[in-house]
Amino acid sequence: MIYPKEFGINPLYPQAVDFERIYKDTLSGSGIITKRYFAQGDLMAMVAGEEVSEILQHTLQIAPDRHLYDPYFSGYFLHSCSPNISLDMARRTVTALCDIEPGSFLYMDYAETEDVLFKQFPCSCGSSSCRLWITGRKEGDSVAHAVAQGDSTGLVATVSRLTGES
Repeated sequence: MIYPKEFGINPLYPQAVDFERIYKDTLSGSGIITKRYFAQGDLMAMVAGEEVSEILQHTLQIAPDRHLYDPYFSGYFLHSCSPNISLDMARRTVTALCDIEPGSFLYMDYAETEDVLFKQFPCSCGSSSCRLWITGRKEGDSVAHAVAQGDSTGLVATVSRLTGES
């Protein structure tokens, strides 16, 4: 099992035979890969951790003021604007959004679970639907998008619109 014994025994907790945390690259850091095939719609695992009130690097939001600190498994899911997994934080489950081959990294969309991110960042997922700048679902990102795109015209237009200047 990936989780420490203090978390208890649950057959749906991630198992070392199915998942592994490995280093991907300097941009992404470490992530979780699957060691076996999962079909679209498969329940892949249940997540666990310590409930905390603050946003930390390896937390996922459970409620507006509650976060699940999981430095063993789900805290290492990488971001993609075209994710291959979905998290249901009420049930604490991970589901495959598509067929996932062994050796694949697990990617979630951070805006699916987070109102506010621990830290916003430029996206490098390469998806055709890439948002370029990653924020929580309640964080504004129009200025950040313009900056990430290097679009000074778009930046000026966005700032003008936000400030009411023309």
